[in-house]
Amino acid sequence: MTTTDDKGREFDQRPWGSFTVLDDELFDHKVKRIVVSPGKRLSYQQHAKRAEHWFIVTGRPTVVLDGVEYELGPGDSIDIGLGQAHRCENRGTSQVVFIEVQHGTYFGEDDIVRLEDDFGRVI
Repeated sequence: MTTTDDKGREFDQRPWGSFTVLDDELFDHKVKRIVVSPGKRLSYQQHAKRAEHWFIVTGRPTVVLDGVEYELGPGDSIDIGLGQAHRCENRGTSQVVFIEVQHGTYFGEDDIVRLEDDFGRVI
């Protein structure tokens, strides 16, 4: 369920962690702060209307992009093109935090095609 944090920003708790919307004022991009809990991972997913850029703030995530694994750390970044299958996994014991910059034509949560999901959300 989407709520707001103490600064009035959109906040959503998910089974893998949480996200906070940092900026969504303009039509061409959206910025989120994403926290992935230890031992959790996002669904393996694609988007039809947006690409993403992830900048790792803390932790050591494993990012899967079109079936290829990338081990990242603080200061690293990765680009996810329109339609590319991707996920972030936290195999560590501390939180992974990254900033996600979405750019495209639509940023709704319904622009997610889940290919695999640990929480039964594949349609």
